Amino acid sequence: MPVEEDVKPREDADRSDTRTEAESRSEAASDRGEHPAEPGDLALKASEGEGEAPAPTMGAISPSQMGTIRFVYAAYFAGAVAVGFMVSKVADFAWLRLQSYKPAVGDPRDEIVMPLSVVAGAGTALYFWYRTRARELAEEVAAEMSKVTWPSRTEVTNGTVVVIVTTIVSTVFFALMDKFWGFITNLVYGGS
Repeated sequence: MPVEEDVKPREDADRSDTRTEAESRSEAASDRGEHPAEPGDLALKASEGEGEAPAPTMGAISPSQMGTIRFVYAAYFAGAVAVGFMVSKVADFAWLRLQSYKPAVGDPRDEIVMPLSVVAGAGTALYFWYRTRARELAEEVAAEMSKVTWPSRTEVTNGTVVVIVTTIVSTVFFALMDKFWGFITNLVYGGS
């Protein structure tokens, strides 16, 4: 059980950190020629939508606070699911083959195959997570992918329309050429 004296320095440290952060914001604003923000200004700006609300100090971390590491976590999770899926299919196939040689084994039992698949998927993900080089590579890929400028919705729509129209025009062109050369061939060779 923490002693009351142990808790007080922690509270004082939190206050001094907040005061220092607020003072630094105030100094930065005065350096830019703006008036320093008052304590209630941040809440007012957040309610008006002009500023950002302060990040919560406790509680769950939102995905946007995690940065690109969330993509690494998602990739490792997807890899674990994929490995688990493949192991379940291979185990089912192996069990069926074993059953054809030894009928006493019986049909594949999901209560055995599925936990083995989950353990294999999780084990594979953990193995590659604890290999520092593999994780660093995944984090570097995620960081580089975050720098990519993705096309906007209108650019994708315009590109899709161009592809569809080009495909239709090409199809009509080649169909007409086929009919034309078929007609010429029938004239030359006398086909019906």
